[in-house]
Amino acid sequence: MEYINGIEHEEILKIEELRKHIGETVKIHGFVYKIRKMKGFAFIILRTSRRLVQCIYSEEFSEFTLSELMEESCINVIGTIVSDTRSKVGYEIQMKQIEILSTPNEESPVVINNKSMEMSLDTLLNSRPITLRNEKERAIFKIQAGICKGFRSFLEENQFTEIHTPKIVATGAEGGANIFPIEYFKKEAYLAQSPQFYKQMMVGVFERVYEIAPVFRAEKHDTSRHLNEYTSVDFEMGFIESYVDIMKMETRMIYSTLELLKEEYRYELELLKVNIPSITEIPTIKFMEAKQLIAKEYRRDIQDYYDFEPEEEKLLSECIKKITGSDFVFVTHYPSEKRPFYAMDDKNNKNTTLSFDLLFRGLEITTGGQRIHNYKEQMMKLKSRSMNAELFESYLMMHKHGMPPHGGLGLGLERFTARLLELENVRYATLFPRDINRVTP
Repeated sequence: MEYINGIEHEEILKIEELRKHIGETVKIHGFVYKIRKMKGFAFIILRTSRRLVQCIYSEEFSEFTLSELMEESCINVIGTIVSDTRSKVGYEIQMKQIEILSTPNEESPVVINNKSMEMSLDTLLNSRPITLRNEKERAIFKIQAGICKGFRSFLEENQFTEIHTPKIVATGAEGGANIFPIEYFKKEAYLAQSPQFYKQMMVGVFERVYEIAPVFRAEKHDTSRHLNEYTSVDFEMGFIESYVDIMKMETRMIYSTLELLKEEYRYELELLKVNIPSITEIPTIKFMEAKQLIAKEYRRDIQDYYDFEPEEEKLLSECIKKITGSDFVFVTHYPSEKRPFYAMDDKNNKNTTLSFDLLFRGLEITTGGQRIHNYKEQMMKLKSRSMNAELFESYLMMHKHGMPPHGGLGLGLERFTARLLELENVRYATLFPRDINRVTP
């Protein structure tokens, strides 16, 4: 019988710390990203887990032949770190020995070691397992990982408990036609549009909860802003005084996350030339006031009195930027008719809700607001919409047995990433997009 001891600490030399070891012989591993041959020597760019490292092959000190190396081979390298003032990182590695762990069987269908991927979006996505190896492409998702880290860190620090809710459900949180039915042992079931019902239930357990997980929308929109599966960052909190508490919490969450990115992801931010917005406070405007502002400033007639057109979101953001300098704007008091049955109506105007959207650089990234917590009020709203309360029996259980005033939001991770990096299509900020045309790779 054998045993695996995973307790002892395995010291791994971090690429970021190589400059501290100038003059030393080290062992590192990575992919051969690029080979630039010169007379008698060559530059070998090694792609490690986060950075590119410049290595030097020379007939003088390398104990192998250059012909042994192929681009995208996986190798171990033993070499000496030497100072180089011409290098961006201040050093390079003189390669002495290599161990080839694997070599590619075919030539890459796309060139991935250029500074940017000059190709169509379809080509980029069709070869996604390969194109993500490009330094800038993968930097997008390193930053996205940092965004999740920032959100999690903030929420944990503010007493939110992480939960994991079902993605196979009996009813949709929002209803309508944009829900995916699935075969489920001779029962009706669907892919979850949102963790809404469950995160509300869990407010009655933990008071403050959050989840970062996929959600599914069967929307037949083939646009630069729509996906049929995306990652939703949800939080819900109890004992609030008003929906404003939710907006304040999100403002602080985004601020904290952007500060973390600046501190821990500077390499990727500089690589992609990211313009980090300033966010100490976010302006707010009511829905109808926003509609009127757009109509006045841009001489547009109001066509839709219940929601924004995509062009209106862009124009409103442009207008708010001019007036306040903010890249963000909260739009509040959406019409009740357009919001789900669990949204709390404004007592001063029953036609509007205590809800909001957050727009970021011309795109809605968040929907949130205060929920109905009183059982009788929730039943009245269900009846006013001719909805069958029996279908929501397990959801209404929490209302029957006491809930505090509460509310929350859902933020689209891919949309947030796309607007932060100013990418024109949300698919660029999605690892493996799922839309009406794409289920592979």
